[in-house]
Amino acid sequence: MTNQHQFLMASVIAGSLLMAGCQDKASPTDTTATSTAASSVAAAPAPTPADPALFIGQPLVTEIYTADPSARVFNGKIYVYPSHDIDTGITTDGEGDKFDMKDYRVLSMDNVGGPVTLHDEALKLEDVPWASRQLWAPDAAEKDGKFFLFFPAKNKDGIFQMGVATSDSPTGPFKAEPEPIKGSFSIDPAVFKDDDGAYYMYFGGIWGGQLQRWATGSYVAEDKYPASNEPAYSPKIARMSDDLLQFAEAPKDVQIIDGGGVPLLGTDTNRRFFEAAWVHKFNGKYYLSYSTGDTHYIAYAIGDTPYGPFTYKGIVLTPVLGWTNHHSIVEHQGKWYLFYHDSQLSGGQAHLRNVKVTELTHTDDGSIQTVDAYLD
Repeated sequence: MTNQHQFLMASVIAGSLLMAGCQDKASPTDTTATSTAASSVAAAPAPTPADPALFIGQPLVTEIYTADPSARVFNGKIYVYPSHDIDTGITTDGEGDKFDMKDYRVLSMDNVGGPVTLHDEALKLEDVPWASRQLWAPDAAEKDGKFFLFFPAKNKDGIFQMGVATSDSPTGPFKAEPEPIKGSFSIDPAVFKDDDGAYYMYFGGIWGGQLQRWATGSYVAEDKYPASNEPAYSPKIARMSDDLLQFAEAPKDVQIIDGGGVPLLGTDTNRRFFEAAWVHKFNGKYYLSYSTGDTHYIAYAIGDTPYGPFTYKGIVLTPVLGWTNHHSIVEHQGKWYLFYHDSQLSGGQAHLRNVKVTELTHTDDGSIQTVDAYLD
């Protein structure tokens, strides 16, 4: 690890102690922050990018800030559905207040390493009737020639739910359903299509993602976390209806266990689930990967069914520049790829990120080779 790399990481860690990134713990909200956003943006200095020579890959696009990439292959082409980071001038920590995204833009490419197209606006906040703010990490799926964009947003009461929008094109524009998915909550939808044609949504995130407010089965405006001897909160799974517009069942816990079959504890922060669940299938096994949040890893676990349980196996991606770590894994033309983000373009600002991609390797025993996003 170079001295500059160490300095960058130290700066990010120090910043996280003050802000705690995308998934900020609850704190008093400065009600003047939003009203002064425009003037704050005008006065803000331009970010200073980090040295490109430090990283194994470069941003897929530089025209806008992008994050939380959900990569999908439709008709042989790669489409990436990211969040669209913007600087609104909000300075409060709160519940991820700085992450106040207002629209989605789709990226596409014929192959990794080739030209990347940044498409026009696919969906914007004002066209989602039930949503009030914060269009966070989305995902997409295709069925019978129709394309579906799944996304979280806060409803009029400030509670995260999942929405769905449809289009005849993978790049949109998408038309949002008038109401959120019934029974949905929290953030980070990821829709997995199994070999038998069934679709499942995985979702959930603690801290700003509000999963800890659903511990009783209904929303409570109070953060409740597991005791030191209690299992960590689990990501959720729900099979989708045939039209992909609703859940076909009540969401269930996706259990993550250690090698001895014991659920990971909430205090096991290097391994427990925090947010950003993603599932891919390799050699007949289901791979659940996810962010550990405040310890900044992308970890993975392996199971025999879409519902798990999933046995923890190791690390996919070590910490990147910036507080958050969010990814997707996809196969294209016989190779596997890891899409992820860091904050290279903004020099480490946690809410101004950029999407990248690198090749991913499954070894002969089914494990995943850990990726380090930095060059030594």
